[in-house]
Amino acid sequence: LVCTTIIETGVDLPMANTLVIENADRFGLSQLHQIRGRVGRSERQAYAYFTFTPGKALSEQAEKRLTAIKEYAEFGAGYKIALRDLEIRGAGNLLGSEQHGYIESVGYDLYVKLLNEAVLEERGESVEQGVEVVVDMKINAHIPESYISSAPDRMEMYKKISHIRAPEDMNDVADEFIDRFGDMPKPVERLLSVALTKALCEAAGIERVEARGNVLTFTQKKPDLALWSEVFAQFPGMRFAPGGTGIVYRASGDVSAEARRALTCYNNARLGKE
Repeated sequence: LVCTTIIETGVDLPMANTLVIENADRFGLSQLHQIRGRVGRSERQAYAYFTFTPGKALSEQAEKRLTAIKEYAEFGAGYKIALRDLEIRGAGNLLGSEQHGYIESVGYDLYVKLLNEAVLEERGESVEQGVEVVVDMKINAHIPESYISSAPDRMEMYKKISHIRAPEDMNDVADEFIDRFGDMPKPVERLLSVALTKALCEAAGIERVEARGNVLTFTQKKPDLALWSEVFAQFPGMRFAPGGTGIVYRASGDVSAEARRALTCYNNARLGKE
């Protein structure tokens, strides 16, 4: 069966068992997967031939697409194909500075979280509902393309950043950045700092931390007065905001570092109490 790409829209020819795709390097990975699925739809052994011009210099992305379509040929490979397609093409603004620049949206971290939850639900496993944390700081925090040009490499490092749960994790990721890509630019350092701040908020049960100028505000549904009193003793000027659900502090230095220091103090007090 030799045909145009119209076949990918769902034309069903069960008796066709051989497919030839000309100039396969010009197709997208998902296209190739969909077209390949038009044969092998009955009990007959099916064959799909992906061809390109002999001696043609293929682009890096084309080579990756053809390698992926060859590698993932087993039944039910669509999910793996989709992930590889995302890696090859990149995720657009999902991994760009718009999401991570001002930390006003959750970006890749939320994407990974939702994906993991969906997988657990499909397996019939329970999904642990933690605190949804928003870190709102007007700082430039992302991985610049000038630092890591490869989209798959950026995606890999974003995923590792999303798994930061403690200062040791942040240090390990920072070491990997330096070892693989050289000294970190300021936006990457800030991104690691924000990731750790969010992890500390999750541990403390704090839903939101925001910075307006040098004023930090921590929002918590049911603040523990005794625990916060211990923090207040180490942070002169820290106080409860009107309404009782916010804690306000005017930082004297870097707001991100001060937020982490206050959150660490709170978590230490909480662990000591437990």
